[in-house]
Amino acid sequence: MLTSAAVVLVDGVAPFEFGVVCEVFGIDRSDDGVPRLDFRVCAERPGEPVRSGVGAALIADHGLDGLVGADLVAVPACTVRDEYPEAVLAAIRAAHAAGSTVLSVCSGAFLLGAAGLLDGRRCATHWRYADALAERFPAARVDPDVLFVDDGDVVTSAGTAAGIDACLHVVRRELGSAVTTAIARRMVVAPQREGGQRQFVELPVPEAGTLQPLLAWLLENLGVEHTVGSLAERAAMSERTFARRFAAETGTTPHRWLTTQRVLRARQLLEETRLGVEDIARECGFGTAALLRHHFNALVGIAPKDYRRSFAHR
Repeated sequence: MLTSAAVVLVDGVAPFEFGVVCEVFGIDRSDDGVPRLDFRVCAERPGEPVRSGVGAALIADHGLDGLVGADLVAVPACTVRDEYPEAVLAAIRAAHAAGSTVLSVCSGAFLLGAAGLLDGRRCATHWRYADALAERFPAARVDPDVLFVDDGDVVTSAGTAAGIDACLHVVRRELGSAVTTAIARRMVVAPQREGGQRQFVELPVPEAGTLQPLLAWLLENLGVEHTVGSLAERAAMSERTFARRFAAETGTTPHRWLTTQRVLRARQLLEETRLGVEDIARECGFGTAALLRHHFNALVGIAPKDYRRSFAHR
């Protein structure tokens, strides 16, 4: 049962992600039938300004002892750095060991990693930081494709809005759907979103060396049928040499590269045009809507029609 929550501030804290935690757990919504939580804002030195990443400062009312006994300890996003205050890490570890569920938003996962709470666990962070988190904490199992990960007593989320998803998920898990819906209605957000981070990730055209002219030509001709043989001939190479050179310069195979670029083109058309899915499939070289849906789901994580509903330019 969730009756209390504490949020930890460190220098470089992101105000929006801090605000998300406050919106979900810190505001009195008892008039809407939402149980009021004992909510504490904590820092290593209470009463002293904690610098944010946007030129403002926050002041916590509680010291790190405010984490003691909290059912939930939340760590909002903050500047990624090499080291974090040991007193903060120790307080988070102690709270977790005493039974608190720990929640991180976005880059707050780096604090949990530094505290040793991600070892052996599946976890999430903003897609931009996923590789860095995995490299710094190799014992963690970073999933770059999801909005949040519920690993029981450790919940980690991706960037910004995904923090709302994770916070509302914790409310749903602990207090039920009715309370979650009441909070979401006041915040004017969906109680639960579908899809993962892949729908938000920018996938730029890979830089390449000698094959760059060919790749540029391919981008202008995605709707045309291509084979390794035809591309090798255009590049004036044998198929074997072409396949080896392509992998060396792009990090993938010609088929996978083409599929990715076709999905990116489909994503652009879904955002910027009113073309039907069948027309987009032909325009991008997939041929059929069924094949487009298959590859779009695999790469982006949601169906084309759902992507259009969320991201089409109005």
